[in-house]
Amino acid sequence: MRFKHLGVAVANMATAVELYTDLFGYEVVMRPVDDPIQKVSVCFVASRSENFVVEIVCPADTSSPINQILRKGIGAYHVCYEVARIDEALQQARDKGCLVVSHPVSAAAFDGRRIAWFYTPTRQLVELLEA
Repeated sequence: MRFKHLGVAVANMATAVELYTDLFGYEVVMRPVDDPIQKVSVCFVASRSENFVVEIVCPADTSSPINQILRKGIGAYHVCYEVARIDEALQQARDKGCLVVSHPVSAAAFDGRRIAWFYTPTRQLVELLEA
């Protein structure tokens, strides 16, 4: 697994993008994309000096699962790892006691590459992105 990005839930995309670019000096590396399957809009920003990417995630509507995260006052809520074979990586996670919460589906933000989600036994949310 290779670290891909840190996911941050926000209520307002424009405000968050402005904060990351103005305060932290990040650059927008992918403009907002709507993902109807995940019910979110996402935008990626990256540090100019480091290889660190933040996925800014905003709910697309009131049924978005991100609304639950925002109601709890949580900002940073997931890490993403890129894997060569997503089905094998999910099986390995299951074998280590992880709970798969979303099986592989295509993702608009990644040109249709598949993503999946699981919780670790210590309650961290992990996204897998198929290479």
